[in-house]
Amino acid sequence: MEKIPNQKEIIDRRALVQSIATAAEEFAPTSFEFRQEILRQFKTSLDHGSKVVEERFLQSNKGRAMMYAQCFLVDQIIRSIFDVATQYIYRLSNPTPEEKLSLVAVGGYGRGELAPSSDVDLLFLFPYKQTSWCEQVIEFVLYMLWDLGLKVGHSTRTVSECIRLAKKDTTIQTALLEARYVWGDQDMFKEMYRKYMKEVVSGHSREFIEAKLQERKERHDRFGNSRYVVEPNIKEGKGGLRDLQTLFWIAKFLHGTTDISKLVALGVFTEKERRKFTKASNFLRSVRCHLHYLTGRPEERITFDVQTELAKRLHYKDHAGTSGVERFMKHYFLVAKDVGDLTRIFCANLEAEQQKKSRLPLPRLGLAKRKLKGYVVESGRINVAHEDDFKEDPIRMLELFHLAQEKGLDVHPNALRLIRQDLKLINRNIRNDERANQLFLEMMTSRKDPETTLRRLNEAGVFGRFVPDFGRVVAQMQHDMYHVYTVDEHTIRAIGIISQIEDGALKEDHPLSHNIMPKIVSRNVLYCAVLIHDIAKGRGGDHSILGAEVAEKLCPRLGLSPSETETVAWLVRYHLAFSAFAFKRDISDPKTIEDFVKIVQSPERLRLLLVLTVADIRAVGPSVWNGWKGQLLRELYYASENALTGGHISEGRAERAKHYQEELRGLLSTWKKDEIEAHIERFYQSYWIGTSSEDRVTHAELMQKADKEKSLFTIESKSDPFRSITEVLVYTADHPGLFSRITGAMSVSGANIVDAKIHTTTDGMALDTFYIQDSEGKVYDQRGRMKKLRQAIEDTLQGARRPHLEIMDRRESSLPSRTEIFTVQPAVILDNKASNTHTVIEVRGRDRPGLLANLTRTLFTLSLSISSAHIATYGERAVDVFYVKDSFGLKITNKVKLANIEKKLLQALTEDMEPKRKSVRAKNTASSGS
Repeated sequence: MEKIPNQKEIIDRRALVQSIATAAEEFAPTSFEFRQEILRQFKTSLDHGSKVVEERFLQSNKGRAMMYAQCFLVDQIIRSIFDVATQYIYRLSNPTPEEKLSLVAVGGYGRGELAPSSDVDLLFLFPYKQTSWCEQVIEFVLYMLWDLGLKVGHSTRTVSECIRLAKKDTTIQTALLEARYVWGDQDMFKEMYRKYMKEVVSGHSREFIEAKLQERKERHDRFGNSRYVVEPNIKEGKGGLRDLQTLFWIAKFLHGTTDISKLVALGVFTEKERRKFTKASNFLRSVRCHLHYLTGRPEERITFDVQTELAKRLHYKDHAGTSGVERFMKHYFLVAKDVGDLTRIFCANLEAEQQKKSRLPLPRLGLAKRKLKGYVVESGRINVAHEDDFKEDPIRMLELFHLAQEKGLDVHPNALRLIRQDLKLINRNIRNDERANQLFLEMMTSRKDPETTLRRLNEAGVFGRFVPDFGRVVAQMQHDMYHVYTVDEHTIRAIGIISQIEDGALKEDHPLSHNIMPKIVSRNVLYCAVLIHDIAKGRGGDHSILGAEVAEKLCPRLGLSPSETETVAWLVRYHLAFSAFAFKRDISDPKTIEDFVKIVQSPERLRLLLVLTVADIRAVGPSVWNGWKGQLLRELYYASENALTGGHISEGRAERAKHYQEELRGLLSTWKKDEIEAHIERFYQSYWIGTSSEDRVTHAELMQKADKEKSLFTIESKSDPFRSITEVLVYTADHPGLFSRITGAMSVSGANIVDAKIHTTTDGMALDTFYIQDSEGKVYDQRGRMKKLRQAIEDTLQGARRPHLEIMDRRESSLPSRTEIFTVQPAVILDNKASNTHTVIEVRGRDRPGLLANLTRTLFTLSLSISSAHIATYGERAVDVFYVKDSFGLKITNKVKLANIEKKLLQALTEDMEPKRKSVRAKNTASSGS
């Protein structure tokens, strides 16, 4: 460990020893009073020292120094406790050879790196067998440490047991590799460590390294196998501290040192890589220490609720277009990338050692080399033939990845190391080179796994260097609950999804997108649009508009024609339009299709925009896409395609209604003529325009059955796993607030409403259709849920349950969520242009249980009737759209009424959080007073 300045300020062990001696004179060493007094002294010393260490850290932000200081403090406490046990309480006047103990630090504590809330891992080492004296001392030390509030992991073993177990168990083997003498019999520790190095380490490099690399792979798989998740695990995640520690363990096993400077002398790292290693190590340690201090526990995940405060503590300021927290997380991801680079460099060095000395026979090594177009292929990995190949021709950096993709090869770590050294050679001349751009475009649009190739290019730094606009979004996160990956990772995943759709790998999930891919005229246009669609994020403006400007400059460079460039720019400009219309507008309203078609203008653009939208949504995160979103996109696509290929959008509503009525007459062939006419007369024109033929038949049969049975309340449901939706049909007498009550009942039953259609008949009945999902975005009907939901709706309509009160009670009693740090500015938009027959109200706010029920209740109090509702959530944000009419069945045009609607809905959005806030404050007050 490094020397710690002003150690006495942390703990004055000499003064502590003197104080203990005074206590021993005042109380009998075996008495309870003596134990209580020394515990008080130890606690005072530990608390004081911990406070000093924390204050020093908060002033310096140096995590490594803090860990060493904390380790020093705990060392002194443990030594003092051991001395009390052996000199006062269990003093031996004539100890036997068996009555010896050595206290050994292992794990992170052994390494000298003790984070604020980390475990103190101790090994109690004794010579042959455990005597009663050893047991008493060990018990005293452990109980004293536990009473001090330290989390202690401990083991008690003989020297021979340590060696025997280390040979069998890699975990024990690793722990002993970092063993450090703390106190007690030092000769016994030296004997153990000498035997360990001789019998366990020497000659067993292969097994240890294989085990550690396999352990690393399994850990990455367990934590998502991506370093670009927005809530990373700083200790166990990819590119985290554990990856650095793995390198240290292997280095110590092979070279007998963890001193990075000595590894430079041995040729493992260059001086530049040493600096990068040190920076990464120091940064990660500092973040981890802040994380522990901030949460007061051994928290290793950088969760949303701590990211903002961490950014403040580490002095990240807001810049134009980018918040301080996003800048902090970007730095974290870049550091994690550096750790990945260093890992590959280290592994490459291991292979070089093997080739020189045949000392480390790792798997895949020693296979014959072969030449390929001026490159060398070894063990399935492509490498340069000469160290200065990239200096002579920088375009070979792109050519190497192109050839690796074409031949199904991996890229050799040595080639990656040289690329990183020569990245600056990719300058403006290379970026404008026709051959270089052709190579890049071919890799991105290749039918051979473009996602993997682009990720390799990105990891190597070539991607961002060759496309500087993309380099600006590398490691850029968006601080919200919706986006799971950084912008660059999201983009690369989206390109991979396009490729999978094209190849048929996602045919079952996206049948329409797969079927229209062969009809797309220019694949280059689609792939370039996906590349550029989010490239302008973080610039302080509308990224769609700014991205279109980037497309106009970048696409000609990549070899696209003027017309192709124009299409890419259009796709980037309107890449959010498809989802906005599908998820927030009533697709059955002709005005929705009319407005959308005015934007799209051609069938080719419609096809391109659909596939781009599917890939964009799916690449956001693993649980964002579901079948219902797919269904809405397909419905909008088919309606728009029909309009673009000769269908009449604005055909008169009356003519369309008559057409659908005639169609229903033919479908109800078993009905009597007077029954059919009576049924048709029960509905207003809007019903015929806003329903499908299949739905009209279902409705007719359900209504006929309910009327014959004279049922006051009928509810039917059906689930469609492909669409991830459960459709619930409610038929009952209409009355004011019916829709609000049903949404409340569904909310308290755990059903998420994603869409709703409301129809009333001329004879005062309501026919409402709700499309619902469970909390995971799947069908709702598992485990008897529909039976409970049916009962909840019935009880609510009969007045036996009051859902809005239940929702309020649940909100007050629930615990505060770690996502409450996100603020969503409430907004209400009233639009009389989006529909010819309705006022469209768009409400945006923070998503929470019961929000929809509260909003619909507010609309009811405003005497507005809801014809349809479209519900979407984007992480912590909810966007609810309602098509409404006033009590006379007309649009709301009066400015005073419109202003009142906006005011009341904004109150509903903000007041809905008040009871929860009071509850949280009450809990905080209660906890502070306890």
